[in-house]
Amino acid sequence: MAVDLKGILSPFSALKQGVKPPHTVRFPREKKETAERYRGLHFNDLEECIGCGSCATICQNEAIDMIKIEGFETKDGDSGLRPRVDNGRCCWCALCVDVCPTGSLSLTKDYIYVTDDPNAFLWTPGVDNPDGKEKISFTSEEGKPLLDYQRIPMRELEGMERVKSFAEVVLGYDEEEARKEAARCVGCGICTEVCPVHMHIPEYIFAIGRGEDEAAIKIIYDNNPLGETCGKVCTRRCETVCAISKRGEPVAIRWLKRYATERANNADLIEEIVNPEILPPNGHSVGIIGAGPSGLTAAYYLSLRGFDVTIYEAKDKPGGMIMYGIPKYRLPLESIEKQVGYMQKMGVKIKYNTAVGKDITFNEIKEKHEAVLIGIGFEKPYELGINGEDAEGSIQAINFLRMVNSERPVDIGDKVVVVGGGNVAIDAARVSRRLGAEVTILYRRRVEDMPADWEEIEGAEDEGVVIHPQAIPLEILTDENNHVKAIKYANAEMIPDPNGGRPRPKIIEGDEHIIEVTAVIAAIGQGADYSFIPEDIMEKIETKRGRIVVNEKQQTSVPWIFASGDIANFRADAISAIADGYRAVKGIEELLLKKEK
Repeated sequence: MAVDLKGILSPFSALKQGVKPPHTVRFPREKKETAERYRGLHFNDLEECIGCGSCATICQNEAIDMIKIEGFETKDGDSGLRPRVDNGRCCWCALCVDVCPTGSLSLTKDYIYVTDDPNAFLWTPGVDNPDGKEKISFTSEEGKPLLDYQRIPMRELEGMERVKSFAEVVLGYDEEEARKEAARCVGCGICTEVCPVHMHIPEYIFAIGRGEDEAAIKIIYDNNPLGETCGKVCTRRCETVCAISKRGEPVAIRWLKRYATERANNADLIEEIVNPEILPPNGHSVGIIGAGPSGLTAAYYLSLRGFDVTIYEAKDKPGGMIMYGIPKYRLPLESIEKQVGYMQKMGVKIKYNTAVGKDITFNEIKEKHEAVLIGIGFEKPYELGINGEDAEGSIQAINFLRMVNSERPVDIGDKVVVVGGGNVAIDAARVSRRLGAEVTILYRRRVEDMPADWEEIEGAEDEGVVIHPQAIPLEILTDENNHVKAIKYANAEMIPDPNGGRPRPKIIEGDEHIIEVTAVIAAIGQGADYSFIPEDIMEKIETKRGRIVVNEKQQTSVPWIFASGDIANFRADAISAIADGYRAVKGIEELLLKKEK
């Protein structure tokens, strides 16, 4: 009979193992040092995270969802959500870490967690392990991102070349460039929340990325009939909160909007692509004063909803400040006319050269319509308040830009000083360069304090405009014919604000200088002119700091009067005016259609 020696000897051979160190760890009595790059439990820096959800999107195990954290306050550009990880599903591949655009998500060396509660394995990193920051083992590596942080460059005319004419500076993306740029979007939607109109930004960008340009146009026109204007001159708050911008350059949201809308190169094509539903006439009439962005927007959507809408415009062209205030190298005339032409095809009626208070009274408009929307801009310029301001050659920037855009002759000579630091000042300076003048901007604060768009400031400098910060004008000097010949200014020092506000300029005594000039252009702001509104009505309209007070539907303290644009918000940009017009539509609908209920 065979003997199984192996079976007999096995217990004896096992005895020798007893004197060796164990391979396993007796938890929790013994701890083992973790490798530096061990991928353990997640940690999230809650302050750096913006809740974009890229981690949840990329997770192939669906182990991450986005939740609201009670008591955690967030700011603009933050969804308010934070990732929660199901550690029962997680495979620690770290794709979520690699794709995190803010770099807030990481893995730690912690990997042991024991509990009898299965729900406790749902961790909110940074909340359930606040000490995890001290044990981080794996972070996304610089130079090896899953996302593309570099923007596709926008082609432009060269600085000294573009001052030779009013040709459009920005050349736009071609199809290949647009597709590549659109592919950078992670679709978080935070941009949509910050946009005053709440445009469907990821949706139209994804459509562009798929090569569906007409679908993108239709999406844009859903709540913005001036998408092409915004694609050229928008202040793009959406880009300031873009998730990609946290570690690189934001997605070129504005330029992609421009690309899509320019694909429809005439009003007929816009109509064919957008093909909006137009409701039958509802028997209600609305009068709108001013054909600026807010008035045009309201008129367009009211017309689609069956209202009889008439805009009363004092000038001979539509657009308000986007027509007469924005230079044509930024927003060409044909672009505005194309967009407005489409609106007119949708039923919008515009009466040009009809100044309210002169060609028609406010009360006459009231008699013709059940509701009135006032959408005038700020066209009454502020004065510098210095001697010599009334001299020939001293011009208000808003009047100067209007004259140039209207192709009216204007003589500024060959040496110009512009006073101010906003977009209007930059526009006036760059237009003056195109008219052949040397240009200096005097601004009372630092360059970093200038309210103008940084792209416009850089554009001005590229075109040879000299910016002199911390310079306060004192007096305009004139010749014997009362024509501007020089401007006297003083340099200033910046005094810190004890309350934490921005520093204020203070003149340095004795540090005064004179610049010889042929024209001085003032651009320090504008106000509204309400003289066309009868006193008995105006006294019932609540105002604050020169603006009309409205509710969330742009309705004033006089129920049948609505207000929008510069006179009703402090942003003073086209996209905010468009948002006002869109909100006013809802308010007017509620006011007039409820009469039938």
